[in-house]
Amino acid sequence: MLTTASAERNTMRFPWRRRPVGRTARLLDLAGVDPRSVDADEDLDVCRQVAFRVARRDHGGTAEVLALIEELLADEAEYAFAVTFLEDLQNLASHGLDAFRSPAETRLLLGPRAAVCWDTVAAFWAEVAEWRAANGKPLEPSAAMLGAENEQLRLLLWTSNRTLPGGEKLGIADVVRFEKAVGSSLPGYSHIAVALNLAGRIGP
Repeated sequence: MLTTASAERNTMRFPWRRRPVGRTARLLDLAGVDPRSVDADEDLDVCRQVAFRVARRDHGGTAEVLALIEELLADEAEYAFAVTFLEDLQNLASHGLDAFRSPAETRLLLGPRAAVCWDTVAAFWAEVAEWRAANGKPLEPSAAMLGAENEQLRLLLWTSNRTLPGGEKLGIADVVRFEKAVGSSLPGYSHIAVALNLAGRIGP
């Protein structure tokens, strides 16, 4: 039997073994994601990990995860979290990969609140794409990004970039430049934190 002292020592030795709680625990459970593989205190990481799995055609829990997102959107405080997740999901769907549902297929699974957010995110990225086409160098094709072999790198790149209809890659860096130049962003949501988080995970 563990004594109080030994239990405290184990807690100090393995702080990462804290179980995620609340919406995070429910989301990871529905998506079938091992909590030990995720930084449960980091919403951006949770959203990426879950989206990367439920975007797949063969995932059996996609509808349940999206039903939870719809439920969360009833609380205004959860808006940024839900938008982060839906944006990651939309980016994955944009790449035209056979393993992932298309944007149209995914939208059919959304509840009414999530569908509004989905359309808002899509319209915002379309505005960024139009601005980017008129400013700076031509966009690069997404083929190199989609060819990444490392699973973790795929997760980061495929959720933070999207493939435009012409095959070009549009990413978070382009969005941040757009927000700074135009002064327009998604209502109640900024991509600067997303870009900083991504830079920290990919490294120089």
